[in-house]
Amino acid sequence: MSLLGLRGARPRPLHPVAWWLWALGLAATATRTTNPVLLLSLVAVAALVVSARRGDGPWGQSFRSFLLLGVVVLVVRVLFEVLFGAPLPGTVVLTLPEITLPEWTAGVRIGGSVTAEALVAAVYAGLQLVAILACVGAANALVEPSRLLKVVPGALYEVAVAVVVALSVAPQAVVHTRRVREARRLRGRTDRGVRALAGTALPVLEGALERSLALAAAMDARGFGRSRQVRPAERRVTAALVLVGLAAACVGGYALLDAGTPGWQGLGALLLGTAVAVAGLVRAGRRSVRTVYRPDPWRSPEWLTATVGLGAAAVTVAVAVAVGPEASGLAPPLSPLAWPTLPVLPFLAVLVAATPAVLTPVPQSAADRPASTARPATPLRRSRQHADEVAA
Repeated sequence: MSLLGLRGARPRPLHPVAWWLWALGLAATATRTTNPVLLLSLVAVAALVVSARRGDGPWGQSFRSFLLLGVVVLVVRVLFEVLFGAPLPGTVVLTLPEITLPEWTAGVRIGGSVTAEALVAAVYAGLQLVAILACVGAANALVEPSRLLKVVPGALYEVAVAVVVALSVAPQAVVHTRRVREARRLRGRTDRGVRALAGTALPVLEGALERSLALAAAMDARGFGRSRQVRPAERRVTAALVLVGLAAACVGGYALLDAGTPGWQGLGALLLGTAVAVAGLVRAGRRSVRTVYRPDPWRSPEWLTATVGLGAAAVTVAVAVAVGPEASGLAPPLSPLAWPTLPVLPFLAVLVAATPAVLTPVPQSAADRPASTARPATPLRRSRQHADEVAA
């Protein structure tokens, strides 16, 4: 731990980009496999890191909601396979009354025979969605939404604000729903059933509207949307760089997917297009007049977190390309059915991705801050704190 600079390090939140790179790497790993052991390992790693490194803000309580959403998605996926899935050859485990459909709906059925192979395939696909939702939920629980705005380029600041507000809806709704349910229990009312749901929905909606109005007022007071005057020629050059770069990146990505195109051509076009697009975004960011107060540092724990997350995806993709999904165990056989084998290298990479739970700084909570360093809460400071909480 001393090699990572953690000995004697002060508690601090990790850089938001590091957490998102870690989560996106695990999500990319989930997209490359249907092995249930590996998918459940991804969910367990995400839950372990969230439990060890989440903050005390409302966003830290959103991971459980993402897990519940994943369970719902898994159940719905299996039900759709039973009711509407295409028939697969194999062992019939259930026969439902089938509704005859017109000829123009070929390939679609309602009811009929359900095979074990189809059910297992639906469970594997549902677990894949559960793992992806768990990874995204971990990033939402570990990163304060407002801190993402500090690292967004100036050219994308307006779009980033909309994305951050959208991402903060789920954590805020979860916290507000919990408060409404606690208030109902304190008043002697039940918090379960259809009547309780109807009595909870209206206060939650009202709270969402109040937060929206407060957020709009805070953004207007801070001069959101102001920009410098830019000459028309510079604006045209910037737009040309972004458009040409994105077009070249799209062509390079398509060339990489096309088996008939040499790989070096596609990779070169992709890298060149990405570099040109980044240059255009940097030029476009000069018109922004915003400043960053106390930018988040990028140190060895951030490098470790991003590396282990993206490394899990890189190892999984390398094994899938070199050995093959079926031979490596990343895609368990469905016909005939067989117990899934454990892909050793991807499994070890996923286990290594859990190291940020112990090798990263502990986030500092408000209760841990020393009282001697706290400044008096003047009316102006209280209003700024309220605006920060609303924007979060």
